[in-house]
This record gives sequence, C-alpha cells and structure tokens, in this order.
Amino acid sequence: MTPLHETPASLTRILGRRDVLALAFGAMVGWSWVVLVGEMIVRAGSIGAMLAFVTGAAMVYFVGLTYAELTSSLARAGGELSFVFVGLGPKLAYVCGWTLVLAYLSVCAFEAVALPTVLGYLLPEFEIGFLYTIAGWDVHATWVGVGVMGALAIGLVNYFGVKVAAFVQGIAACLLLGIGISFFLPGIVLGNPEHLVPAFTGVDGYLRVVVMTPFLFLGFDVIPQIAEDIDVPRRTIGRLILLSIALALSWYILVHWTVGMTLPALSLNARELPTADAMSVVYGNPWGGRALVIGGVLGIITSWNAFFMAASRLLFAMGRGAMLPAVFGRLHPRYQSPVAAILLLTTLTAIAPFVGRPALVWFVDAGGFAAVLAYFLVAVSFLIIRQRFPDIDRPYRIASPRLVGGCAIVSTLFFFVLYLPGSPAALVWPYEWVIIAVWAILGLLLTIGLADRVGRIGSARREQLVLGEYTALFQKQRK
Repeated sequence: MTPLHETPASLTRILGRRDVLALAFGAMVGWSWVVLVGEMIVRAGSIGAMLAFVTGAAMVYFVGLTYAELTSSLARAGGELSFVFVGLGPKLAYVCGWTLVLAYLSVCAFEAVALPTVLGYLLPEFEIGFLYTIAGWDVHATWVGVGVMGALAIGLVNYFGVKVAAFVQGIAACLLLGIGISFFLPGIVLGNPEHLVPAFTGVDGYLRVVVMTPFLFLGFDVIPQIAEDIDVPRRTIGRLILLSIALALSWYILVHWTVGMTLPALSLNARELPTADAMSVVYGNPWGGRALVIGGVLGIITSWNAFFMAASRLLFAMGRGAMLPAVFGRLHPRYQSPVAAILLLTTLTAIAPFVGRPALVWFVDAGGFAAVLAYFLVAVSFLIIRQRFPDIDRPYRIASPRLVGGCAIVSTLFFFVLYLPGSPAALVWPYEWVIIAVWAILGLLLTIGLADRVGRIGSARREQLVLGEYTALFQKQRK
C-alpha cells in the first residue's frame, strides 16, 4: 500500500498539436465507418442517417464546448474526473470516472472484435477451429486468436510509453486519411443519386441511428484524459477538442454520402462490409475493397490505441486519487506508463473476442449509454464551476456559458432517455443491460473495499491527489 505522505506520480508533457489531433480524430473514426454504415442507412435511409449524425454532433458539440473550457482551466490526467470532483464532489466523480472506463473499454472491446472481422473479409477461409455458437454466431479459434493478439499488441505499444503510442497513432492516422480521400473523391463524382432512395425511413429508424452516434463520436474526450501529457498552450487544447469533433462529423457524412451514392440502399442488408464493397464498385475491382479494408484496419489501430491510452490515464488518475487501488496510480520508472492499468485493460480487451461478432452492437450501445451519462455529469459540473469559481483562469473561455451548459444538459438527457425501455432505440435485454449492471455492481464493490483507505487519507489530501497543482487555485476561490 502506498504511504499517505508519498508524492503522487505525474505524467510528462511531451505531446504536440499533431499528436493530440491524431489521437482524437483517430479515436472517433475507428472501424465503425466500414462495418456499420450499411446498417445505419437501412435503419434511417441515406439522408436520414446523415441527419442522425448531425443531430449527434450537435449534442457532442455543446458538450465539447464545456470540455474545451474545463480542460483549458484544469489540464489534469483523468479529465472528467477532476471536473466532476470540483463541481459535484468525490462520489459523483467516481461514478463519472468508472462510467467512462466502461465507455472506453467498450471501444477497445469493439475493436478487438472488429479486427478478426476484417481478416474474415480479406481471408474468407481463415476461420478454423470451431469453438461454440453465441447469439447465432459461430466462434472459431483463429478468429479469437487474432483479437487476442491485437489486444496484446496495443497493450505492448502503450507499455513502452506515450512517445511510442503517439508515433504509431500519427502514422496510422495519416495513412487512414489518404485511403479515405481516395474513396470519397471518385465515389462522389461517379455515384448515382438514385441509389439514395429511400432517403428517410421514418422517425423510429432515425432515432435508432441517433442513439448510436454518442459512441461513434467518442474520442474528443480523449484529449482531457491525456491533458497531463500535452505540451501545447491550454487555450489550444480547447480549440483542438472542437476541431476534432468537426473533422469526425465531416468524415462520417462523407462516408454515408459516398456509400449511399455508390450502392443501392436496398442491397445493403446483404452486405457484410458495405463501405468496402462500395470502394470495389468505385474502382471496378475487388482490390479497391481490400484497400479500403486496410484503411479500416488503420482505423481500428487509431481508435483502439487512443482509447486504450485514455482509459489507462483515467484508471491512473482514479488510482492516484484514491478511487481505485493505489497500484493503478503508479508509473513505470523508465517508460512513465501506468503499468497496472495497461495490464488490466489488455486482459479485459483480450476477453472480448470470445463473445463473438454479435458483441459489436452490444458494445456500441452500452458504451454510448455510459458516455452520455458521463457527459451529463460534466455539463452539470461546468455550470456549477462557472457559478462557484467565476474568477479562475480560463484560457479558452466560451460565450454564453449558461446557454451552452443548458443545451449540453438537455441534449444529453434527450439521448439518455433514448436508451431507456419503451424507446424505439432502447438498450437490448439482456445483453446490453447486463453489461451495464455488471459494471455498476463491480464499481460498487470497489468503493466498499476502498472505504478504509479513503477514510485514512482524508478529504483535503484526496482533493490534492485529484487536482494536483490546481488545488490551491480552487481552495483560494472557493465560496
């Protein structure tokens, strides 16, 4: 157990603007643009799916504005953990942090399931060694093996420190962007507008796509998690958060438009990877689809790596702040990486492929629910901090804070309701609700187990552990 007087570990600020943008943009793009676009167009129609993304982006943008100001004021690892700690106290800060760990872990699990799906497209015969069937899907040994090896590789990259992880992220993001441009430009020029019919299937279909967007826009909040690694002016951090949201929305709109123009909407249900099939049509050769799938692999790498890094920083911040066992708040003496967090994330992610491909949608919905809950807590904290600490330094200051904060709260509540029973986009019972329930019970058990440690540390020391060098600033201005 870490002695109470021990100086808490701190991360090193070494990431530049390009590193940060590559992490956030790569986190939001991921693999879903290859595998889920067809399903979303079928649900909502070609134009309906794009409108759903605009709706999701509007909610995320209001939340992003609050993140931009808060991160510039409190650039501390764990991001939301610090914001909610100041605004709503340690208990709800724990709820926010633990919920976000589920959201980030859901993305990592999603990518661990997506990676073997990619190889199944490139190498149709690679699935051998039948194991069992889950939710109608046959799970094979080689399929599981690819996902597990991917988890180990991402864990190893992050073990060697943020420099290595950022280098891998930069290369993958640049290559991904190049492949995307090679798809969008000819696809839009050569596409047939008649394929966009049906443009809109109705409100139910539209809402069923809207409810998926919080998960797919997850990524801008990677920036607050790695704030302690970033070496740029704090005002610039706020701008990068908003820029990453705009770039992700542009990417998703272009993907939907290009696929919608290239393939008849009625044919999408029968296609496993509609975006790759559209690329094959654009270039008149199956190699076009294979090239795009390689882009999907790059998206898997960028998303997986970014969220793994974010989750490890969040677990580190929770361990440092006495919200998880102290071992999570320690860093490797050479690589400055949170080793315990990386080992835990690697282990949990490696389990995901064992539940098969049906888990893709389960992880999307459960992770989206967790993200929206955390966004709501941050939005409320934003308004409280604005009121209680009006004079703290805000390098990135937004106009009309009450309006922005209110819109962020209303929009997150709207999305939250969409997940509840009775909504056309409600979470699926039992799979998705079980994921959330198990995570909540585990979080409750952890708080019970840590109660003694928290009591011995005391509230003043705990505040110092969570807020670090910003503690005096808030203590001085507390009313």
